[in-house]
Amino acid sequence: MTDIQLYTKIANLSGRLKSEVSDYIDFLKYRSNKKTNTPAKRIAGKAKGLITMKDNFDDPVQGSEAYM
Repeated sequence: MTDIQLYTKIANLSGRLKSEVSDYIDFLKYRSNKKTNTPAKRIAGKAKGLITMKDNFDDPVQGSEAYM
């Protein structure tokens, strides 16, 4: 399909449909750019020390005796 044929088809659409075509074109551009960008390599141990666990983690929760 040539650009002129595509333009002719789009020109014959209503305003609402032209807006949808425009949104779809933006989506296709975003998706093609997203696939080309490779994520950075993960670094092991980067979050070390950010998460701590309390000493009473394994203790029963108050009010849950009926379920034990």
